[in-house]
Amino acid sequence: MLVRRWLAGAGLAVLTGAAATLYGALSASAGDTAPAGVAPAPVAAGVAPPGAAAPAAPAARASTDPVLSGKRRVTIVRVGSFESGLSLLDSGRLAEVDDDRGRQVFVPTPLGAGEYLIKAYYGGGIGKPVCWQARNPNNGQPLYVAGATCRADDPAQRFAIAPAPGGGAREYLVSNRWAYLRDSARSGLILEELGDAPPVSSFRFNDTGPAPRR
Repeated sequence: MLVRRWLAGAGLAVLTGAAATLYGALSASAGDTAPAGVAPAPVAAGVAPPGAAAPAAPAARASTDPVLSGKRRVTIVRVGSFESGLSLLDSGRLAEVDDDRGRQVFVPTPLGAGEYLIKAYYGGGIGKPVCWQARNPNNGQPLYVAGATCRADDPAQRFAIAPAPGGGAREYLVSNRWAYLRDSARSGLILEELGDAPPVSSFRFNDTGPAPRR
């Protein structure tokens, strides 16, 4: 009888843990967004914006996908885009292009806790890399991604990469301190907090070979 009760209790604990995990994954798509026309201020990782409930973060865990190992170079394509890929333009801003402009080779380099430096190279992985960095223009416009000298200790360069819920193979959400990378019809690629805004964009990482030795 005691054994039977113990087994029943263990089964309940497992089910409860699984439910909590599922709830956490689903709630990662909920949060708060800034008023229209006002850029959300950057906040520290794990801290909700003032007056907002803290959204649930994607589960932080080491990925086993080789494209996130820091040893492979990738191209990144927004799911649903037409013949366009991500490029860090020479003007400095991350954008979608349908030609060979800018740096279109990326190496997501793990930093731990599900965060990555995203290094950008010219075609074939040549040249000294620059890294993605979240920028706030402080003029009421949305946050965006630009290039900067790589610094692993800069929170603005530590991007979370998490599997897109219900997405396909190597389909990920990309975020920096609760602001998710997404496409805006008016502003192009921006970083925006979740909430009443349209669903965030997801991105497919395509393996193109070994990472440069830099």
